[in-house]
Amino acid sequence: MTTLFQPEKLLEITRSAVGQPVGQAFDTIVDAVDQEWPDRIRRDNPWLFNTACGAMGQLKLLYGSLSEYLILFGTPIGTEGHSGRYRADVHDFMIKGEMWTYHEGDIEKTIYLPGDHAVLERRRTKGYRAMEDTWMLEYARGAIPTMLPTGSWDNLFSNLDLKALFRLYGQYGSMCIRELLRGKI
Repeated sequence: MTTLFQPEKLLEITRSAVGQPVGQAFDTIVDAVDQEWPDRIRRDNPWLFNTACGAMGQLKLLYGSLSEYLILFGTPIGTEGHSGRYRADVHDFMIKGEMWTYHEGDIEKTIYLPGDHAVLERRRTKGYRAMEDTWMLEYARGAIPTMLPTGSWDNLFSNLDLKALFRLYGQYGSMCIRELLRGKI
């Protein structure tokens, strides 16, 4: 599996934007990612509501391939739910707010603040809570298509937001085709 992004560099980029107003932080992060990995980021994708494992937030898909994705994710009002269990590693780089997590068997929560890096290792799961006004850059590496049901089927079977579901699959599908044509798997 070939990969494009390095989590250490994404953390460095995210930390450079911490403390800025959230819209400005997004611009700083997207500009820096685009400079580091030219012509890979899609700036024009709209924000989409997404409900996954009971947690509702919104996301902006910046990059997608069969082996990686990069999104901005968050909520102005807070949310909580199950992380899902994936065949991929998921990295959350905190921009603003506070995220609480716990793994199976934990009796105390772990708190992540702006500038922190939370990792959900493949085949693990956790509960999480994003507090009010929490935003992050999320990067996943692994078998991304296997994540799609967990990450989107609440939109199909729970809240019936087919418009968001089709927009997400359309954006992700077009990005995968673009990367496959570039020779990226």
